[in-house]
Amino acid sequence: MRFDVFFSLTHAPAGGVLPSEGEMIRNFFAQVEAADRLGFECAWIAESHLSTQVQKGNPNPVVPHFEGEIGINVDVFQLAHQVFSRTSNIEVGSAVMNILCNGGPVAAAERVAAFCALHGANPEEARQLHIGFSAGRFDFMNRAYGIVPRNAVEEAAWPALKGKVFGEACNIFLRLLKGETVGSESVPATTLTRGDFRSEEDWECVRTNWLETYGQEAPEVLEIEPRFIFEPLKIIPQDWRRELLDLVVGSHDPNLQEALNQHLPVKVFNLSITDPELIEDTHARMEQSFHDDGGAWERGFMPRTTMVFLDPDGEAARARAQMALGEYWKALEGTLDVAKVEKAAGNALVGTPAEVIQQATQRFHPDERLMLWFDFQDHDCERVIRGLKTFQEEVAPALKRASQANA
Repeated sequence: MRFDVFFSLTHAPAGGVLPSEGEMIRNFFAQVEAADRLGFECAWIAESHLSTQVQKGNPNPVVPHFEGEIGINVDVFQLAHQVFSRTSNIEVGSAVMNILCNGGPVAAAERVAAFCALHGANPEEARQLHIGFSAGRFDFMNRAYGIVPRNAVEEAAWPALKGKVFGEACNIFLRLLKGETVGSESVPATTLTRGDFRSEEDWECVRTNWLETYGQEAPEVLEIEPRFIFEPLKIIPQDWRRELLDLVVGSHDPNLQEALNQHLPVKVFNLSITDPELIEDTHARMEQSFHDDGGAWERGFMPRTTMVFLDPDGEAARARAQMALGEYWKALEGTLDVAKVEKAAGNALVGTPAEVIQQATQRFHPDERLMLWFDFQDHDCERVIRGLKTFQEEVAPALKRASQANA
């Protein structure tokens, strides 16, 4: 097994405590420096955009009961420069970077290239930047940048179409990172068919709006106007060390995963709540479709997020897990959903070091790469650092021995 650490930077009350934004950032640096000293491989940092607190006052708020901000990291590149300057061995990952907002895929590709050029200016530098990329957490973050339905057809089709918009963005993003000259005319057309919709009723609604919008019967394959329209271009800088970049898509769309790997090796970002069947299906499929330049597919290419509540007192760990998960679900939905709390606790690692070793051994394949989440609903910086230390000193060695025994 391999062990990374996940940082949420969620600025919301937890256990009655709400640090200032400055305290949050200082705590993050203390924790990531400790993670580096302790031997964690990568610090994955959550990304968010625009105030969720302010958005609660708008129509259709996404998390109306959530007090505070989902996250305060809006730029992984600035944080990564800081982390690399403060540490010796740990790498940095975005979990995950939105390539639709902040200028879209062209701007995102150029920011990646600029970072890698600066980061790799030292020929001795070998630490990678792991770019997890996705369509973002919530639609409201993208609406501010014009990622909205443009007519009645797109409005009716939006639940299916927005994923296709992300696919269009991915095509542009990856090809620019490869060094290609790309124009919107060279990007594959975005199309919709009956198979993209959950019901016949939804499909017929789109077809009806097509007739009313364009004055003609809808064909069986609807071609949608490109979202990103631009003449042929190439990003700069061009001469940067691409071996310092690792790409990980935040989507479980199998067709998209396979399409992206036609361009570059693209791994898969995974959440702790993903069904085991989907995880195994993804591994089996990626063994066949992973880009040749990335070598043979490995289970560690799909890092798995899991919350950790670790304490020498197992009952204290379980009580903290129940409280944190209960507060979280009440914040998201306004009520305490006992079933969801229990399911989330079942996906977490909870208890004494010995109990966590047993849980991880039973739950995870020996070749997994775990993205361990210690700061979930916890602003006690010293406790988080103690958890990091206890895991690496008492849990990780046992799990690594078990992995080697099963090799």
